[in-house]
Amino acid sequence: MIACIFAILLAACGSAPPSPRPSSDALARSEAYSRQGNEVTLFALGLIDTGYRFGGKNPEAGLDCSGMVSYIYNHAAGVTIKGSAADIARKGRPIERNELRAGDLVFFNTRNFRFSHVGVYIGGDRFIHAPSSNGHVRIDQMSARYYAQRYEAARTFFE
Repeated sequence: MIACIFAILLAACGSAPPSPRPSSDALARSEAYSRQGNEVTLFALGLIDTGYRFGGKNPEAGLDCSGMVSYIYNHAAGVTIKGSAADIARKGRPIERNELRAGDLVFFNTRNFRFSHVGVYIGGDRFIHAPSSNGHVRIDQMSARYYAQRYEAARTFFE
């Protein structure tokens, strides 16, 4: 009887079966996504303190939010994105906020119309953007009251 109880206890202590491993295709997509997202994020961080200019499309002249995103994606990921924040939102693939990964785009209503502002999500509830206030590219928290109240959507251009 004691041997039977001992055997049951040992069986209960056994390890859980291994969880299924993602397919090699899924891993390759995930690694490529991470690589592109990380490149976008690192490139974006290099633009901190760049001056703001409405309609600006390069760091030398100054950047606005959509110009910054276009510049970053073109130079860091080889992805051509053009137009206003609203145009960019229409072209990206919608994702849920809890699916955000570094390099994805976040959109806000800052001028009383949808998708009027865009930034690059960099992880840890933070995004980098070119706001007209304070006049330079900077990092802000998504949960900061101003942005939390104006958050609209997230988009990705990666697999």
